[in-house]
Amino acid sequence: MADQTTPQDPTTQHPDPDTQTAEQIPHPGHTDDMRKEPDHGEESYVGSGRLEGRRALITGGDSGIGRAVAIAFAREGADVAISYLPEEEDDARETLRWIEQAGRRGLLLPGDIRDEALARSLPGRVVDELGGLDVLVNNAAYQMAQTGGLADITTEQLDRVLKTNVYAMFWITQAALPHLSAGATIVNTSSIQAFDPSPGLLDYASTKAAIVNFTKGLAAQLAEDGIRVNAVCPGPIWTPLIPATMNADKVEDFGADTPLGRAGQPAELAPAYVFLASQESSYVTGDRILVTGGRS
Repeated sequence: MADQTTPQDPTTQHPDPDTQTAEQIPHPGHTDDMRKEPDHGEESYVGSGRLEGRRALITGGDSGIGRAVAIAFAREGADVAISYLPEEEDDARETLRWIEQAGRRGLLLPGDIRDEALARSLPGRVVDELGGLDVLVNNAAYQMAQTGGLADITTEQLDRVLKTNVYAMFWITQAALPHLSAGATIVNTSSIQAFDPSPGLLDYASTKAAIVNFTKGLAAQLAEDGIRVNAVCPGPIWTPLIPATMNADKVEDFGADTPLGRAGQPAELAPAYVFLASQESSYVTGDRILVTGGRS
């Protein structure tokens, strides 16, 4: 990635992920399986102490957007716990390596957050190991594109999408609330799909719209407690989830329909999460930041 201190052409700032040669990979998708690995900010993100001393929990923190946020948070001074599926252990340990390289404590929390008991246990485990919880990032998500649209969405798939994207967010946030005090922040990962749903991702898009609604409603509930709740809405971002869940023809064109003409990189999302988690956004709650390459 180019030096962030000087102006760059956003159409070429990041190399195109070369989606036309990308191979489909097995779900849930491992970073090492990708022909063109994403940029998580490993070599570019420079922190400035904006989250010094805070303790954060990031669901789905092993790869993609979650890894980029974990790296950025650690370099901003936060200790970071990440939850992830057990089959993503290799990716999780790589993220942990970057957290610790930044001089911060990391905590690995494997498990499937569709399990209510496990999901509800996560905030308490973070408090026990890291001494508190100041930032919750509900980022984990599941999608699986369907060429046949609504008719092809099975009850099994719908159940998995809803439990991963919505139920777990409710469970984890409910369990986190007793540990959060004034000044704490919650950042939820929604999507441009909440406003501009793709026909093949109807179930996933519906959950992302629910996350926007949840964000606004919870922000109103918690405002008097001094706890802020916001969302980030990514556009087409190049992560393992894409070649692991989308048809080859969709992968080939991924991101090409944005005004900037390319897919985004996870590194380009992380600053939005840092902003919403830090005191710099102290007068922002119940809102959302779109990082979409110009799609609206």
